[in-house]
Amino acid sequence: MITRSIDQTSSSAVNQQTFFKPRPLAFWVKTILYAGVSSSLMSGVTLAQESSSAQAIEEVVVLGTRKIIQDQIGIKRDATSIVEGLSASEIGALPALSIGEALESITGAASHRENGGATEISIRGLGPFLSATTFNGRGATNGSGDRSVNFSQFPSELMSKIAIHKTQDASIIEGGVAGVIALETLRPLNASDRAFQIDAKMNYNPDEANVDNSLQDDFGFRGTASYVDQFEFSNGSAFGVSLGVQSSSMSQSEAEYRSSSPSGSSLWACLNDPSNTNEGFYRESAGDCEDQVAGSSNQGYNTEIDPNTGEAYSSGTPYAWTGSSRGFRQNETSDERDSYFAAFQFQPNDDWDINLDMQFSERVQAEERHDLIFEQKRVTPGVTGSTLVTTESGVIKHWEGTVRPDIQGESYSREEDYKGGGLNISHRVTDRLRVDFDASYSKTNRIEEQISVRSQGSRVPVTWTMGSEIPTFTVQDFDVTDPNNFMDGYRARVDRENVAENIITAFRLDLDYDLQNEFIPTIRGGIRSSKMTYLRLGGNQGNGSRTEYGGSVTGDTLVDGESIIDACAISFPESDFLSSVSDGNLITNVDANGDTISQGTGSSYAAFDNKCIANALASLEGEAFAYPDVIEQSAGTIDVTEETLAAYIMADYEASFLGRPIHGNFGIRIVQTDVTSVGYRVAYEVVSADPNTNGLLLQEIDGDVERISSGGSYTKYLPSVNFVWEYDETVIMRGGLFRGMSRADPVNLGYSRSFDSDETGTATSVSDLVQGANGSGNPDTQPLMSWNADFSLEWYPNDDTILSAGIYYKKFVGGYEQQTVIENFVVGGETVALPITNTVTTEDTSDIYGLELTGSYRWNTGIGVKAGYNYSDSNFKFEDSLYGDTYTTDENGVKTQLTEGIIAPANIPGFSKHVFSGQVYYQIGEFDVAAIYKYRSQYFQPYTSNGTRIRYVDDAGVWEARASYNVSENVKIKIEAINLFSEPKTQYFFTEDNLGEVNDYGPRLFAGVTVKF
Repeated sequence: MITRSIDQTSSSAVNQQTFFKPRPLAFWVKTILYAGVSSSLMSGVTLAQESSSAQAIEEVVVLGTRKIIQDQIGIKRDATSIVEGLSASEIGALPALSIGEALESITGAASHRENGGATEISIRGLGPFLSATTFNGRGATNGSGDRSVNFSQFPSELMSKIAIHKTQDASIIEGGVAGVIALETLRPLNASDRAFQIDAKMNYNPDEANVDNSLQDDFGFRGTASYVDQFEFSNGSAFGVSLGVQSSSMSQSEAEYRSSSPSGSSLWACLNDPSNTNEGFYRESAGDCEDQVAGSSNQGYNTEIDPNTGEAYSSGTPYAWTGSSRGFRQNETSDERDSYFAAFQFQPNDDWDINLDMQFSERVQAEERHDLIFEQKRVTPGVTGSTLVTTESGVIKHWEGTVRPDIQGESYSREEDYKGGGLNISHRVTDRLRVDFDASYSKTNRIEEQISVRSQGSRVPVTWTMGSEIPTFTVQDFDVTDPNNFMDGYRARVDRENVAENIITAFRLDLDYDLQNEFIPTIRGGIRSSKMTYLRLGGNQGNGSRTEYGGSVTGDTLVDGESIIDACAISFPESDFLSSVSDGNLITNVDANGDTISQGTGSSYAAFDNKCIANALASLEGEAFAYPDVIEQSAGTIDVTEETLAAYIMADYEASFLGRPIHGNFGIRIVQTDVTSVGYRVAYEVVSADPNTNGLLLQEIDGDVERISSGGSYTKYLPSVNFVWEYDETVIMRGGLFRGMSRADPVNLGYSRSFDSDETGTATSVSDLVQGANGSGNPDTQPLMSWNADFSLEWYPNDDTILSAGIYYKKFVGGYEQQTVIENFVVGGETVALPITNTVTTEDTSDIYGLELTGSYRWNTGIGVKAGYNYSDSNFKFEDSLYGDTYTTDENGVKTQLTEGIIAPANIPGFSKHVFSGQVYYQIGEFDVAAIYKYRSQYFQPYTSNGTRIRYVDDAGVWEARASYNVSENVKIKIEAINLFSEPKTQYFFTEDNLGEVNDYGPRLFAGVTVKF
């Protein structure tokens, strides 16, 4: 029986033409903005003329980039702990598509880029799983199954303040070892006056001009409107309202070179030993290099420990890395988002402050992908091995063989909706006691749908050679641009997957009591109760369901052999494809003599309408095209509930040290967490194998599913202390010591179990019959704990200048390894204790040391600079689960090495040793221009689908720029550019030099106007 607890309805991928009609919100926002901007521009010129002649004396008001930097300096200087942040005025002024890109201007903050934009944020070079994010002081959800926040979901223009707490106090929600990112929306009574603002931007991506995009126009649009007002009444009460709406519709240019990823079983270390003709690149017959001619398949380099030698079975044997395929991907893209924010504030009198806020965001990303794929692990005897060129680390630089080119394609869509909000009531009970109550709700729904199609060509001689950045291919007598060369092996897979729902509900009560004591003036305490649920539905493909059409259909068996070609072939959608990272033609077609054939030589290939092929193959099988339903009661379902009760007490203190004032806080936070995880497995029954022998068998009950559950719990104590010592009016010493925790991702807290049984029929008891258990997920995974110490020395000679140096140290307790534990299962009415091996948190320790520098200065000429640099080093080790050293610990605590790895361990996920951001600006009169540079060194980025395999993202330095001119007090025109010099994202698989993927995004340009009323 199919049950659906999450709404699976999707209109995006079934009928793309219908879905991408202009949305009502987008239409009305554009209409309002165009009308408002037009009228304001006309009136703005008049206002400017009048004001220039009427005002002889005017107050000097700092705006623009200078104001941005002054506010950043002020937030850092005035904080009790080590905090850096941005105010509302500067967020809107940054060339930022999202909060994530705005955060990158803060020292030590760096982003992971997807589709050219900042998504997840790392603090001080530490991955997002070590950080936490709060929204108006509350937990925030996402749809990916981890604890990071997709900042692309939130418009930066509708934020009031963002901050990064690099040290913590007891009042902050737990979860951030690296830091806590705090997002805040505007409280309307805090605004100075009534305001109505509209911001309209047009987006143009130069690379997109080369793409015939079926999903989006060449020009994108982003429009924002906000309204803030306050009402004061005769009885002394006040009411405020803040409303914001944004509609965004644009493309995300991306061209790719790609090879098989290590997330599954598609990337191998194949033996490269000329003396071994049974397997590897010198095998004696054509076939895949990881398969043995006589023996087992899917072997490759064997890292398992040989008990006779204590080393890997393949120890000392040369190898080379090769995936199932290499090739190119062209993308047509669309990214659409509607966001609505609202806040209402009511103050009946000076003793009460009531706030209600709500946020809604709807985002749809869609891509039409067109791939040219070449087989790579297939060996041509006498050719592949003898011509192979590799490095010492096994990276292939030149490859030859006879393989099959494929044309593949995907129609992909992701819909993600966010709903959040809360009620906050603050009441001053007496002159000394204030009580705050907060209730909040956050919910994210995500659904992904994908059509994957394939059409194959015949096997032909192919050579590829690594260029300066990506490989180039040579084919013999094969035109990759002719769709008629790809008429075999038609197949369409239709997937609905990652249908997920994440909900957080929380209640919080805080007390603030004035002790009227000189040393401890204030004591604060509180309690917070929260419930987090994460549900991801499974199906017949683990994390979703799949329908497949046309697996055996070839061109010869079609009723009309060329009907699919005639109906579905399209022109290659992009010119100058990958030209910024290639050394010339991507594909060269040659004859048997090696002479170039012009037809089929270039940087394009055959392409198809993906939906057309899927519909045609479904029709040939007499089926109507449809996306499959996901199934709640399936082994792939993850259903996690995490309930947390936290309490804290904290005191503020004020004193003097060496005759200088010192202040800060100290306290402790106690966190109790209980996890319950629900899973499903096939139901079993114990049956008699032979009545004469009393033998038993374990038999599946056809169509019956059994609900199973498990859980875990922990209590952690998190003390903290912060101090600020004011040496004089310009020099401050600041520090903090705290214990932090980072929880395991919800997706890793699932509970999936199955049995291994004795199938001989000789077992006479259930304990003998059921021999072992298999599964994934560990709801009893303990959090990663750390002790953290920070110290900084800061100099503030004036509002425009800062020079700050800080050092920090983090000591982690915990790593991850495979460990065997005993779990109890009920089988045939009997309880059986079985060993199961799963990922657990260890007691291993590791250290991080870091240095952080911030500087800013402005000359009287209007030129200013700001720079921030973070250096960190760590001895943390993350072993790859396939080609690293792996261990297991049995139920008695005995640790045994399972494999001897051939690749070095990675560091902490998301760890970058160097992070830098800097800018130079010039601001004179109404003109403001700035150039910005952001750099992040290489880091380890786990896969979402398999976080145990190593993937590195290479160093990247990105240039941005902005310029603006104030036409009047009410009107500003501006231009912005992101990724000016088309910095690609380069990824390496398993090792730091084994090229896996290059994503070329190109620059993004924006031109717009902001109007204030």
